[in-house]
Amino acid sequence: MTAPRRLLLVNGPNLNLLGGREPEIYGTATLADVVQVATDAAARRGFEVRAVQSNHEGVLIDAIHDARRDCAGIVINPGGLTHTSVVLRDALSGVSLPVAEVHISDVMAREEFRHHSYVADVAVVHVIGEGVPGYATAVARLIDIVTGQAEG
Repeated sequence: MTAPRRLLLVNGPNLNLLGGREPEIYGTATLADVVQVATDAAARRGFEVRAVQSNHEGVLIDAIHDARRDCAGIVINPGGLTHTSVVLRDALSGVSLPVAEVHISDVMAREEFRHHSYVADVAVVHVIGEGVPGYATAVARLIDIVTGQAEG
């Protein structure tokens, strides 16, 4: 059986507002732009992307659980759940897939409550503060890991 050539792209609460929400922090790219950036980066390496965005934690957890069936890894921007959700972290840990954590803004340069990530210890890739292009970076680095091409 060959390994799946699909990544799950998870975007958490409020990321559906990209393009209009605080453009001085997040820029003017939309969620559709984010999905396209990730999809294009994956396609360059022969991978597909299944994208999910929800403002509901349980929907995200269900998608992460479902990824066990047909995904090689997970790229996630948990949004505000980064700093609050132990259950999201446990879902990522529980599926035993490699995880890339992405944040559009530099969360370490923002409010102190954003400095802690519950996802950080389960993620093998961290891309912070690169804007929307950071999704392409995360996809490429995660694919390097799942295909055994990561430098190390």
